[in-house]
Amino acid sequence: MTEQLSLWSLIFNASFLVQFVMLILFLASVVSWVMIIQRGLYLREAEYNSRQFENDFWSGIDLNKLYEDIRISDAGEGLPGVFRAGFREFSKLSQQAGVEPEAVMEGTERSMRVALAREEEALNQNLPFLASVASVSPYIGLFGTVWGIMNSFRGLANVQQATLAVVAPGISEALIATAMGLFAAIPAVLAYNRYSSAAETIYNSYETFAEELSTILHRRIHSK
Repeated sequence: MTEQLSLWSLIFNASFLVQFVMLILFLASVVSWVMIIQRGLYLREAEYNSRQFENDFWSGIDLNKLYEDIRISDAGEGLPGVFRAGFREFSKLSQQAGVEPEAVMEGTERSMRVALAREEEALNQNLPFLASVASVSPYIGLFGTVWGIMNSFRGLANVQQATLAVVAPGISEALIATAMGLFAAIPAVLAYNRYSSAAETIYNSYETFAEELSTILHRRIHSK
């Protein structure tokens, strides 16, 4: 490849609009990779903490002691947060005189639903942005490509003889925009599909645990 058609020279010599499209796609790619790494670490930690907590919960430990351990450690996220919200409400309502068992369970389940909603939002954070980058980036790159090719053919009017050497730089810089669009979109769509599936799996495990905890507390309140 000659110096004239090197990658950097094509980028720097591109039209302003094509350069602007490339800049948008580059920034979108950088932000996407930051979110991909952050989401990957967060979901891995959430899955690990969930398994650890379930092991502790089903080990036969007294629920009051487990609650105190979580309260002292100030664990308010993930599965410990769901347990803490439900058990705190259960303990508060069950200790009040004159409160019916069904009212206790309704308050407990409502508290866990609020905690589950918070966790669902945390698990899916930044995923809409990745979905947007995955769906929009190819079109932004295509727009830059179309504009660059239009400029190349428009420049043919100013030359006596149309040759490949005349139109090659313009077409090459235009195709770089498409390549950058795909470079931004492909990792984003792969990460979105993987992370949305992982988030759904983790959230389903949260919901299952909440139902199991509700059953345990229901038996406890009705055994008094």
